[in-house]
Parts: sequence; C-alpha cells; structure tokens
Amino acid sequence: MIRSEILRDIAPVISNHLVVCNIGLPSQELHLIDDQPSNFYMLGTMGLSSSIGLGLALAQQKKVVAIDGDGSVLTNFGTLPTIANNVADNFILLIIDNGSYGSTGDQPTYAGQKTSLTAVAKACGCENVIECRAEETAGVLETALAGDKMTIIVAKCESGNIKVPVITMDPVVIRNRFMEAVESQA
Repeated sequence: MIRSEILRDIAPVISNHLVVCNIGLPSQELHLIDDQPSNFYMLGTMGLSSSIGLGLALAQQKKVVAIDGDGSVLTNFGTLPTIANNVADNFILLIIDNGSYGSTGDQPTYAGQKTSLTAVAKACGCENVIECRAEETAGVLETALAGDKMTIIVAKCESGNIKVPVITMDPVVIRNRFMEAVESQA
C-alpha cells in the first residue's frame, strides 16, 4: 500500500474529527479523497502539522488527528519531545512512514534506512506509540480515537504517489472554514 491508499482507508474513520494534514501531496490526496471543512490542509510550512495539531488539541476538547509524514517529522524533530512533554489525551499523531520525501520526488529519508521513528518517539518520552503495517492503519486509528489517551501511530507503507490536482482553495478560505468547523464542534 502507498500513502494515498492509507488515506482512502482512513477517510471514513476521520471524517467526523478535526484533522491537520501534512504539506504537499498528502493534503492534495486527502482533499481529493474526502474534502471536509474539518480538514486543515497544509499548503506550506513543512514539518509543522504535528505541532499545529498538538496546539489545537491543547486548546480545545475535541479529538484531533494530525497526519504527518516521516520526512516532515524528520524536518521538525523537536515536535516529538514537545508532544511527549505536553500530553493532550485528545491528540493522535499519525505518521505515514513511506521512507521517502514523497512530495518532492521520493528521495529516501533516514526513516527508510536506519532511523526508527517509533523508537525515536519512545525515546523522547511518548508513552503510547504504535507501529503498524499500512493495511492495519484504519483499525489502529479507530481504536485510538475510541480511547482517551494521546497516541502516536507510525504506519509503515511503500513509497509512491498518485496524480492529484493542486488544491485551488485560497489558504484563507481553508483557514476560515476550518476555524468554523472547530467552533461548531466545540
């Protein structure tokens, strides 16, 4: 399975939750698969979806799912100790680990080599870290959403991209409709 197939599988699981989605192709894929006002698509700022998701979870009570990639987490390594030291039991970080920088041409990441993001998250102090195969992701995510414990999920998948159109919505429109979704779910 590749990232877009994971996103297709988890779309029904996350459709009623606040979602912050990683920059580039992941946002474009999620937008194509299941556009929701409760999805915040990152159009810039690589590596910050996990940080923004944590901040949102700390600021309100609804469940928040941040979808990030291994390349983005490696770009913002400070996010894992920040998450570990600021526990929000309504926060789930889903790291789709395809071992590559998917949005920039599938160059290999260190997570596709020796570095285990599962081990790194645990070493940073994250207590509930689950690594799963791509095809298990929807079930693991569903279980995490049903619980009341901050969870880091590292979903291992193959590298690869599908052709997707760019998101033509203005970033201000994305922000405003997401903020309305946050307020309506409060």
